[in-house]
Amino acid sequence: MDEAEFMRGRVYGAEHGDPGPRTGHVYAQLVGGPLDGLLLDVTGTFGDGRPESIALPTEIGRYGPGGRAVYAPRPPDARRFDWQGDAP
Repeated sequence: MDEAEFMRGRVYGAEHGDPGPRTGHVYAQLVGGPLDGLLLDVTGTFGDGRPESIALPTEIGRYGPGGRAVYAPRPPDARRFDWQGDAP
């Protein structure tokens, strides 16, 4: 995926009327699972390091409303978070 294509993606949690990435923000692409292809705004979120995993609320995962999709940073590529599974 080139930079132009990356910046056209939808952002997780963004309003439908304003789905695109914002200049000056840092994003990671969610890979696999129910949120596949969405961008996660990680601007200043993790301080000095990345978490081992992050659980994102979603209504379209295995556990439906109230469930979470779990993603973990891909070690060689900090711009990608891979799906690890769903959690209640």
